[in-house]
Amino acid sequence: MTEGRIIKALAGYYYVAVSCTDGVYGKIYQCRGRGILRHDGQSPLVGDLVRVTPQDEEEAVVEEILPRVNAFIRPPVANVDLFLVTVAAADPAPSLDLTDRFLVTAEAARADAAVLVNKDDLSPAAAKRIARVYEGIYPVLLLSAKTGDGVEALRRLVCGRRCAFAGASGVGKTSLLALLTGESDLVHVTGDVSAKTRRGKHTTRHVEIHALADGTMLYDTPGFSSFEADRASDLTEETPDRFFPEFAAFLGACRFDDCVHENEPDCAVRLAVEDGKIGRSRYQSYVGLRNALQEAERNKY
Repeated sequence: MTEGRIIKALAGYYYVAVSCTDGVYGKIYQCRGRGILRHDGQSPLVGDLVRVTPQDEEEAVVEEILPRVNAFIRPPVANVDLFLVTVAAADPAPSLDLTDRFLVTAEAARADAAVLVNKDDLSPAAAKRIARVYEGIYPVLLLSAKTGDGVEALRRLVCGRRCAFAGASGVGKTSLLALLTGESDLVHVTGDVSAKTRRGKHTTRHVEIHALADGTMLYDTPGFSSFEADRASDLTEETPDRFFPEFAAFLGACRFDDCVHENEPDCAVRLAVEDGKIGRSRYQSYVGLRNALQEAERNKY
């Protein structure tokens, strides 16, 4: 057996690179997963380190998935250091609630996160409003894939790390990736925003890792309207306040130890919202997420 990393999953096959030098993959095997993996309920993910048994010069079988740092259901990736949560300033209209859920799920899976506000050129004022929501909580970059503004700062942020783009369709994830990698052919497969719905069209259809010469690995992912961590993460209806970093200074200061920060008296978190120490939109995202987690728990029975 030999070890490698799954760099692409497509049409039931896993593509495993067993070497990568200066941003260029060496030997790549097209693989199927051994049946025992399905029997054990394991599903290989892009980013997984695996052991494979070559069958010939081109094909191999995935025998074992090595221990993961983290794993995600949507997008289906593993072993991510940094999530690049991408939102457009306009076209499509930004959804801060969705952005917050991406950030919370990354926190629950112990991955770092940064907020990328793309299409700054379309609405600089809107881009700055979004940035203010997250400044002081996460690294925030204002970018334009069209003009290239902010791309060098993004290049410094991702250097040497395994980074996955996450965000809704149409926000420009693949366009930003094309600027980082220099793979201009990626631009030709990106899509526009639907004129009818003003929502992004799905353009990236599979997950693939692009390697750079400085050791950076960039995961290109499809756009999703939700983001889910592996069930092993700590995200439950009782814990979401732990994954809003700006709440940390106020947790434990409420009158009641089991305060959920909604209707209880003398709630330190709600007081911080009123005092402007916690952003109101972030607090509303917290309430919405907790309600969604409660609903999901009820639907299990």
